[in-house]
Amino acid sequence: MMLAGFFFLFLVSGGSTSNISEQTELHDDQPNFNQDNDEGFNISTTDILKPPELNGSTNQDSKYPELQQGNYTNQNDTNTTVMFQRSEDGRIHTNCSHRAVYKYLKLVKDNDISKIGPSFYNFPTEVNVEVRLYAILDVNEKEQRFVSYIWIVSFWYDPDIYWKPADFCNISTIYPPSDVLWTPDLTIEEMIEDNKVSKSPYVTLYYDGEVFLRSNMVVVSSCTMEVYKFPFDVQNCKLSFKSIAHTSKDLKITNWMEKQLNFERSLERMTQSEWLFVNLNISEEVVYDLDGYKTMLIYTITMKRRSALYIANFLLPIMFFLGLDLASFGISDSGGEKLGFKVTVLLAVTVMQLILNDILPASSDRIPLIAIYCIGVFGLMMLSLVETILMMYLLGKDAAAEENREDKEQRRNLKKRTSADESPAEQLSVAKEGDSSKPTVESIALENISDELRDVEKTLTRVLNGRKEGNKAGCWTKVAEKVNIVFIITYVIAVIVFLIVLFSQWTKDDE
Repeated sequence: MMLAGFFFLFLVSGGSTSNISEQTELHDDQPNFNQDNDEGFNISTTDILKPPELNGSTNQDSKYPELQQGNYTNQNDTNTTVMFQRSEDGRIHTNCSHRAVYKYLKLVKDNDISKIGPSFYNFPTEVNVEVRLYAILDVNEKEQRFVSYIWIVSFWYDPDIYWKPADFCNISTIYPPSDVLWTPDLTIEEMIEDNKVSKSPYVTLYYDGEVFLRSNMVVVSSCTMEVYKFPFDVQNCKLSFKSIAHTSKDLKITNWMEKQLNFERSLERMTQSEWLFVNLNISEEVVYDLDGYKTMLIYTITMKRRSALYIANFLLPIMFFLGLDLASFGISDSGGEKLGFKVTVLLAVTVMQLILNDILPASSDRIPLIAIYCIGVFGLMMLSLVETILMMYLLGKDAAAEENREDKEQRRNLKKRTSADESPAEQLSVAKEGDSSKPTVESIALENISDELRDVEKTLTRVLNGRKEGNKAGCWTKVAEKVNIVFIITYVIAVIVFLIVLFSQWTKDDE
């Protein structure tokens, strides 16, 4: 009997006994493998692992041969072959799988390997993933945080799971608890808080070994926000899926659905509020982690802010304040009303800047255009305020000179009145001592009245001349008027140029 077994192995091994001696000692519950089979060929992992009838087998004698064995070469590593045996129930048995090592080391109880990953040497388990974005809950620029609600559909193939639907009343799908089967340890690299939604308690299991896992998540992730064009900004936030422990040799993450179809299906059920879902880009990368290279599936979500509310509540009020500042040039510079009005408008713009400071992050690479807008308007209004102070100073110099001139004139008139004011008795005594032909008292009184009338006439003439001279601007007043005209023209031109340049930058497309 032993000779017959040896002769059988000799024929199967191609007549070489050296292969038998090189056979690795296996665990009792693992089958022996043929190390030297017919010429190997490249084949996908799923084609190797699925039962023959699911791969289009032409074996008409039996859908499940009592024993199938093969020697398959990996496309990426032609020096390594995967050896397997398939029993009559369609299951794969191989010593090149993680499950075989676990069973050999007795790390699982009662040979329960359902929670061990179904990966083979150099044949990673392919996990197909589809992510649908159902809601953009929050985009916080100050905290650089993106909150989204997503649905994740992932599926993979488990070669150790198979049954014949015909033997079970054509039952081809069951829904076992998710904790009794192996599920991929996918994580989102940008996630900064734990998922706030409980994991799906069930998976969908098909008779051919395909496992579907559907789960929903509220993802709080970090996202680098570009607020340069706030509130006309477009943000790109990434959700990068990768395995926590498995390298690319053991687990490969691939995208399942075409990105345009994924985008359209997400858009159908999405409720959009402040942010508009613009695009969804999907890419696959291989990145180096602490324990080796891992495959990463990256979903880049592009969204655009609805800016109408910010225009109505922020940009337009500041524009109105700037218009009021322009209108204040019509107020007279002689009083303090103009200065008080400009200070009030300037303080209103300062309040708007404080509100903006609570919205924008302090760590932005470039100064946002809206901050430049506020600073520019504030600077223009500050120059307008300084110009008003200058005008009041120049007009004040002319007013002071006019007051000095009036004081001197009043003193001069007072002296004339004092010298000319003599009593009639003194004039009478002087007349008696003099010649009798000199004027009498009555004539002297008449002369005094006539002198007073002349003084009144001079005073009235002076007042009228003063009014005419008052209509003529002084030297500093003329300078102030010229400066004011030049400043108003320059101010209006500066405002127009500033707004045109700023809004052209706001509406310019990024390269």
